Amino acid sequence: MADPSVCCHPCATCLLCLYSCQWIPAKKEKRKGLRTTKCDCTWFLFLFCVFLFTLVWLYFTIIILNDFHNFNEFIFKQRKLWLDWSLVLLIATAVLITYSTVLLVLALCLQLCGQPLKLHWLHKILLIFTALVVAAAFTGLGIKWAEEWRSARVSLQATGPFLHIGIVGGMTLLAWPLASFIYRTRNTGLIVFLLLVYSMVMITLYLAPLGITSPCIMEENQLPPKPALVGHRGAPMLAPENTLMSLHKAVDCDVQVFETDVMVSADGVPFLMHDEELTRTTNVQAVFPERAALNSTAFNWTDLQQLDAGSWFLERRPFPTVSSLSAGDRAQVAEQRIPSLQQALQAAKQSNISIMFDLRPENHSDYQSFVNATLEVILQSGIPLQQVLWLPDGFREQVKQQAPGVQQIYGRKRLQNEKEPLLRVNLPYQEMSSEEIRQYRQDNISVNLYVVNQPWLFSVLWCSGVSSVTTNACQVLKEMKHPIWLLPSSTYLMIWIVVDCTSFLAILWAFLLLKKCSRRRRPAESETDVLLTKINSLMQE
Repeated sequence: MADPSVCCHPCATCLLCLYSCQWIPAKKEKRKGLRTTKCDCTWFLFLFCVFLFTLVWLYFTIIILNDFHNFNEFIFKQRKLWLDWSLVLLIATAVLITYSTVLLVLALCLQLCGQPLKLHWLHKILLIFTALVVAAAFTGLGIKWAEEWRSARVSLQATGPFLHIGIVGGMTLLAWPLASFIYRTRNTGLIVFLLLVYSMVMITLYLAPLGITSPCIMEENQLPPKPALVGHRGAPMLAPENTLMSLHKAVDCDVQVFETDVMVSADGVPFLMHDEELTRTTNVQAVFPERAALNSTAFNWTDLQQLDAGSWFLERRPFPTVSSLSAGDRAQVAEQRIPSLQQALQAAKQSNISIMFDLRPENHSDYQSFVNATLEVILQSGIPLQQVLWLPDGFREQVKQQAPGVQQIYGRKRLQNEKEPLLRVNLPYQEMSSEEIRQYRQDNISVNLYVVNQPWLFSVLWCSGVSSVTTNACQVLKEMKHPIWLLPSSTYLMIWIVVDCTSFLAILWAFLLLKKCSRRRRPAESETDVLLTKINSLMQE
């Protein structure tokens, strides 16, 4: 393989130094016998695969940020340690993708400059380490958080058209080092193989939009109404979850439903609490250290009222928005206590919003008494029953009989032989496709999906026609007046054609230009070879 340099020697020397961790002047690399071997090519291929592997993980990292608060809660339950692990994940991913990207750019630049690809052993070890870390991350994701694979499917509906443009652009740029390599190598079989593979990949990419579907590819006049907002435990980014302050902050965000979780104290008082233990959202370890690990239902209402349900919010900062709270909000946070269901119903009634709740824990031996106590509070509160959305499945028929005005919402899809038609469903956003959402909408079934925090996800569900979404970020979604993007099919078709044609012309130009440059270098190389041969003959004489 001939390796004529096409860039300045100082630049080539610096590139070679960074890639091979050796200070070898570019002029001397031939004298030292440095040439790209099959082993070097194998390491370059491995580097390229690691880069793609890490890039895919970066994409997954961005996608799972929507649900990462659940992961933080999971770690706290297991280790009693609160940390915003999303920040750790982002930093680690950024380091890995930056390292692999820099190495790949160095390798491509060396190829364009006609320099050997001698990867240093330290880089080889770090590349293997990067591949193992990313593989471990994907494995852990598949074992502990398998539903995120379905989140990726949803995300492709939002990013598919733009990923296509980005991948076509990246593969188009790859034509330059590929053409440079082809015009330098003398292995005909390798040239044919590389051209066939590259051509097949590009043809596949050019035709990929035939398989890309997105609910946001539609005409403006076909866009469904904006989904209503359901405050997940209130407005947990602005106030401690499941508190009256959180409810009022949610009202300020124009939510139509306050979603919460209800438990019943040992003396029969329903109260708002998500976790079975009180350690995450109260100071129970300071007030009742010997009872901190007990179930929330083991405490009577008098004990629960002694707990601080707000200070943890300022100390642990479960969301970045906590740091931007005003002094008045911080003082109000410190005053929060665990609210009873009666207090929450009164606040919802005054604010004219609905309340949806789950009754926990479902496997408790006294669950029926929990249902009775909760129903009694609802009926005595004076709230219009149509503002109460009943989510628990246990003893649902009893609830229908005692409080027929309560709205029933189901945490499952409809069945084929449904005795009575479902009017409302509440499901994770991963469990319903755009086609199912549209079908439910046509059948006048209200669909609420949870938990939706990122604007890109809200946009996809908006275009799909979902009725409402449960969110932690009501203050963000409230400000959205339009989906992030909306393209008529004719406009997308035009973008598709322009991108493919531009890419094809750029690839053709790269190959023709580098072919012309290679022809110019060949006479000079031939003259140099003749001169070296004569000098060698004279020295032998």
